[in-house]
Amino acid sequence: MNQDTAALHPLDQAIRLSGDAGQYTGQTSAGYANMVGPFGGVIAATLLQAVMQHPERLGDPVALTVNFAAPIADGGFEVAARPARTSRSTQHWTMELSQGGQVAATATAITALRRETWEATDLPFPPAPAMDGLRSLKGLPGLPKWVSRYDLRLVRGGIPPLPQHEKPQAESSETLLWVRDEPPRPLDFVALASICDVFFPRSFIRRQRMAMAGTVSMTVYFHADAAALVAQGERELLAHARGQRFHGGFFDQAAEIWSPEGVLLATSNQVVYFKE
Repeated sequence: MNQDTAALHPLDQAIRLSGDAGQYTGQTSAGYANMVGPFGGVIAATLLQAVMQHPERLGDPVALTVNFAAPIADGGFEVAARPARTSRSTQHWTMELSQGGQVAATATAITALRRETWEATDLPFPPAPAMDGLRSLKGLPGLPKWVSRYDLRLVRGGIPPLPQHEKPQAESSETLLWVRDEPPRPLDFVALASICDVFFPRSFIRRQRMAMAGTVSMTVYFHADAAALVAQGERELLAHARGQRFHGGFFDQAAEIWSPEGVLLATSNQVVYFKE
């Protein structure tokens, strides 16, 4: 790692891509390791970064969908990104992440030039105590390495301390927590995409025990423009998630990411594979 790379925030090191014109190379980061392979949020952020640094990009991200086709191994990878269609105000993107000549993840994104319009938010802002009065998960034993890359403070909906023991099922898979990058980092679209994946699997919460699980597909809808993210700065975000149906080896997750003032910055949906 050269001196310039070492000075980067850990997230920026993890999503760093070399190359140009939509053909890039990258490297997985040990700091964002998960139970198997890298943290899915940082893979989503990497694929979005391929769009953000593309010279033909138009506007800001509006939507991102990532499909995890295969486990991603530690080491190098290639990312291809291209604008599939561009109009006067919107742009459709396709991306692929490959290792050893095999596709490991595919993605699509939409970017757009936003304009001022009428606005409203139907979802209620979840009430929560201040972040400073809650215990951080930093340093809790038995958690994946990526957890240390965030300051996570649970309001409700956690998992028991590790090692796990059989406990009665919870009545809900809901989680509410405060989160910010560790160390603090100004919020942008790639960081927001990654934060949308900071929740433990809903099956862990609902059943109060761990088992094999992995995200199959993840979609992020960005409700904020670049100026709103700049205004957020390095402050904490309130993150809210719940599962809706667990059936046949898959479950889904719906999530919201809020500013401390109650501005909805992003929503996310996932489909997750799980085993007993």
